[in-house]
Amino acid sequence: MATLLRAKAFDLAALVNIADWLAVGVAVSLPWSTSATGVLVALWLIALLPTLNWDQVRRELETAAGGLPVLFWLFGAAGMLWADVSWSERIGALGAFHRLLIIPPLLAQFRRSEHGIWVLYGFFASAICLLVASYGLALLPGLPWRGRSFGVPVKDYVLQGEIFLICASALIDRASENGRAGQWHLAFGLAALAILFFLANILFVATGRTVLLILPALALLFGWRQAGWKGLLGAVVAGGVLFNAVWFASPYLRGRLNNSVVQFWAYRASDEDNATGEHLEFLRKSLQITTTAPVIGHGTGSIPEQFRHVVAGQTGTSSPAPTNPHNQTFAVAIQLGLMGAAVLWAMWMAHFIMFSGVGFAAWVGTVVVVENVVSSSVNSHLFDFTQGWLYVFGAGVAGGMVLRDRDFLLQVRSEPKA
Repeated sequence: MATLLRAKAFDLAALVNIADWLAVGVAVSLPWSTSATGVLVALWLIALLPTLNWDQVRRELETAAGGLPVLFWLFGAAGMLWADVSWSERIGALGAFHRLLIIPPLLAQFRRSEHGIWVLYGFFASAICLLVASYGLALLPGLPWRGRSFGVPVKDYVLQGEIFLICASALIDRASENGRAGQWHLAFGLAALAILFFLANILFVATGRTVLLILPALALLFGWRQAGWKGLLGAVVAGGVLFNAVWFASPYLRGRLNNSVVQFWAYRASDEDNATGEHLEFLRKSLQITTTAPVIGHGTGSIPEQFRHVVAGQTGTSSPAPTNPHNQTFAVAIQLGLMGAAVLWAMWMAHFIMFSGVGFAAWVGTVVVVENVVSSSVNSHLFDFTQGWLYVFGAGVAGGMVLRDRDFLLQVRSEPKA
């Protein structure tokens, strides 16, 4: 019997380690491959679930950070009941909610595990490889393989810019901490790498307008985190100086922003077909659809049918019938009304509050949450595959690390003093 118990304990410990390293594998795969991410997530779940007990999971479900994602999924499942579309469309749309169920197990896993930092390191190492490949495509035009587009090896420039921005933000935080500790060589090295991620690639190689929306929010948060109101003012001043410098140094950035302004005024003047005009039309129509069922929405899976209905007979920029309103709040409100949107925002706020403390994991989690919230004003990123998994694993792993640190502090404080 004792031998059997030891064997079971050994098997469980092996599964715990396997689950931790499979989570690292998921993080490594995220910037590169959708298929690999899907396979690794499935293997990770198979390894993880036998290692969790109900008390561990329940502890996370009883918190806002762990319980609200599940409530959001339950609302999405209930929304299938009042949707006026086929059941295949309802079930297919619910698939976008499924990954949120992963957040409580992730919180439980990395609340107990010491390997959460390796998940972050794995993602960072993978992002460095992506950065090298991006520069290779940009600086070596003779390469036979050209990737997806200029400076973008895989996927798209929006995702690449968001990954690089997350890494640059983490590096700036580490550089600041090392500078405070007097480790100036390390601080300058980390800052230089952040510049490679941020200035050179995001602003000179593959500029995403979504990233330019996220930058000011993260800069202000970083300034506040470092020095309160003084830091906030410093971030505004530094951001203004940096923007002006980059504006004059980067014709590419100027072209991207000028093109957006030109498209906006062309749309306003003549309803001209262009990308900016289409985004504005999506928002206008989304608001129109939401007002027809404001409380509980039109049901899960109803977005394509509702857009087909409102664009019937229209032409020009008004004519496309999208399946994605390019706004996360509207993507939820169309289907689940203001009640569903309230749950979405409550979940975001719960995760933001979870990361309100100090420490590297808290800052990484804050960056992931803020990046998702801001980018979701012009995209439905929580429902997109890679951005959705990036949020789930970012919030889940960093959240588990933060909770582990808090548990340790509570334990130390509760110990009787000698």
